[in-house]
Amino acid sequence: MAHGDSALLVGARRRNPPPGPDGLVRARGNRLIAAVAAAFTLAQLLLVRPGMGLGWDETVYVSQVGTQAPAAFFSAPRARGVSLLVAPIASWSTSTELLRVYLAVLSGLGLYLALRAWRGLFPARVLAVGGALFASLWITVFYGPQAMPNYWVAVGGLGAVGCFLRAREHPRALWGVVAGVALMAWMRPTDAVWVTLPLLVAAAVTRRLRPAVALVAGLAAGGAQWVIEAYTSYGGLAERLHEGSRIQGGLGPQFAVDDQLRSLGGRALCRPCTGPLPDPAVMAWWAVLPLLAAVGLVVAVRARRPRPTLVPLACAATAALPYLFLIGYAAPRFLLPAYALLAIPVADALFHVATTPAGRWRPVAAVLLGIGLTGHLAVQYAVLERAVHRTTRDHRDWARTAAELNRLGVRPPCLVTGRLSVPVAYYAGCTSAAAFGHNTNSTESGIVGASRHMPVAVLTQPGGAPPAYARDWPTLSAAGLDIRVAPNVSGRGPT
Repeated sequence: MAHGDSALLVGARRRNPPPGPDGLVRARGNRLIAAVAAAFTLAQLLLVRPGMGLGWDETVYVSQVGTQAPAAFFSAPRARGVSLLVAPIASWSTSTELLRVYLAVLSGLGLYLALRAWRGLFPARVLAVGGALFASLWITVFYGPQAMPNYWVAVGGLGAVGCFLRAREHPRALWGVVAGVALMAWMRPTDAVWVTLPLLVAAAVTRRLRPAVALVAGLAAGGAQWVIEAYTSYGGLAERLHEGSRIQGGLGPQFAVDDQLRSLGGRALCRPCTGPLPDPAVMAWWAVLPLLAAVGLVVAVRARRPRPTLVPLACAATAALPYLFLIGYAAPRFLLPAYALLAIPVADALFHVATTPAGRWRPVAAVLLGIGLTGHLAVQYAVLERAVHRTTRDHRDWARTAAELNRLGVRPPCLVTGRLSVPVAYYAGCTSAAAFGHNTNSTESGIVGASRHMPVAVLTQPGGAPPAYARDWPTLSAAGLDIRVAPNVSGRGPT
């Protein structure tokens, strides 16, 4: 080798030295976290059918930016974050399969970034196992590829809390706080406030101005549009909050813990939440979760590192509080942010139980833990399979009803009202209307007036009483619903 070449090689090594032991550990940790995120994405694509169709809430969010149907009524509690999230696909394609794949990949990336925010606070194996525990819940796999806000509140909160804890040693992590909190507020502003409440208190108690500014900046950046819309469309912020409370049945002291337990069996929405509790095997992990969180906190206190465990546990508690004690119904997705924040302390507790202080496995504890986790996963995926099957069946019924409406001449521009009118109208390409209930956006006289210049249909349960104005409209049945179609302008009904 020539002297000049040797000098160039030495110079290159000085500019780009080989990674040291710490760098290699970080690289291995990142690959481990990436593997968990990739497995999560793959699980969504394999276990949640991309052709499942859109759910009720999904049709509302997607219709705001999509091309299949006019925008559905946007009620006070909703925020525009999901609509913006799906816009890159929904704005030009009506393919549900493409949207599901896009969201599955994006949710895997979100999990990876949220876990990376915790680097240096816990060993990489704890972060990877914590991510796997959260990502393997049937609720997480089910909602990851859906156009719904709760998963994104979860990963936004997880990332924001991790960056908040790292900001003392790494001030640039405050940008991660802003981004994570903004993502939460973008999706559900009220949830963002509940999750960040312990962080705001911690910043105030310790008199740390910059973290407090980052938290407020994130809330403002993500929630500004929602607040502005409150004044432009709902009569003000107080009025929007009041209307949101009314739609949710009135926020106030209520006990919904048993409702959440009932929803663990695969019910997407438990309202009203009646019927027996699911099998004890389905609820077992829910009982173990707070116990493991307590073990994780004890371990952290004894190791004199309580802050990285106590802060996410506090945020998990405030995230869960309104859905356990302030509303009178349940949906399993409501608690996704709490599950995400509990995952890392719980993983830390599991490693403490199953390994010695030197890091070696305790054989008996490791075997029992393996058996328990295997049983847990089996139950989770049994529930997931039932939830996917039930949801796919319901969405196909809506699509069949919509196809029947189109066959009867109810084609765009058109209007659908009555039972399940929001999703069925979306599938049919129509506008949905309601003269009463949570989605009131019209009046009976307005619906009758619309029937004079466009096709209008009323949906009811089989044998159900229609509105007075539709009693004489021709009636047919399709997919478990009675369809009444207004006579057209020429006075002839559907054939």
